[in-house]
Amino acid sequence: MQTTTPAEVHAVDGAHILDVREPDEVVRARIDGAQHIPLGSLVERIGEVPRDRTVYVLCHVGGRSAQATQYLEAQGFDAVNVTGGIVGWYRAGLPVTVADDA
Repeated sequence: MQTTTPAEVHAVDGAHILDVREPDEVVRARIDGAQHIPLGSLVERIGEVPRDRTVYVLCHVGGRSAQATQYLEAQGFDAVNVTGGIVGWYRAGLPVTVADDA
């Protein structure tokens, strides 16, 4: 399984980020422009994931995104797990939209 850091993904122009967290997690903090498909819905919504580019998969800290990345790779996608998830993204000082009450 391929992995990368939040900083490396942020440096990719036009990177396609797939956020596999639950909806309530995305409401609290999100990366603007990321596609959101909860891990539990990925199998039924796989047709929404682009096949023509690398997909950078992100969750809270990296566990669920690793599962999603392995699944996507098995389906022929060029998928890369973002280590550290949105927590790592935030800690790296990268842009995150946070809910007002978070």
